[in-house]
Amino acid sequence: MTGFLFELTFFLAAPVWLLLIVAPAWRITERVAASPLTVLPLLALWAVLAAPVLPELWTAVSSPDIDTFRELTALANGAAAVWAQILAWDLLLGQWMYREARRLSLSPFLMAPLLLLTILLSPIALPLFLAIRAWKTRRAARP
Repeated sequence: MTGFLFELTFFLAAPVWLLLIVAPAWRITERVAASPLTVLPLLALWAVLAAPVLPELWTAVSSPDIDTFRELTALANGAAAVWAQILAWDLLLGQWMYREARRLSLSPFLMAPLLLLTILLSPIALPLFLAIRAWKTRRAARP
C-alpha cells in the first residue's frame, strides 16, 4: 500500500505541473497557480503516510540529527512521507515561480525548462530563478 501511495503523490502533482509548463497562458492555469489548495491532496497523503511513523517522525524533527533522520527514511512510510512533503513544497514553489514569471512577463520558453528543473532539483532551480527575477526587476526599474 505504501508503494502505491508513494506513486500516487506524483500523479496528484503532475497535472498542475503540466498546466504550468505546457499551458502557461490558459486562464485556468492562472487560477490553479494562484491557489495554495493544489497541495492539499499531497498533504493528505502525507498525513496517511506519516501516521504509522509519527513517533519516529516527531523524533527526527524535534531533535534532528543525521542518524535519526536516516532511521526515519529507512522506513517505507517515513521515506514516502518525506517525498510527499517535498513534492508539496516544490509544487508551491513552482506555482510561485510561475506567478512571478507571469508578473514579470518572462518567456514561457525560459520558464518551461526552469519549472522542469524545479520538479527535479528545486535547490538549483530556485537560485537560478531568483537571479533571473532580480535581473529582470533591475532592468525594468531603469529609466
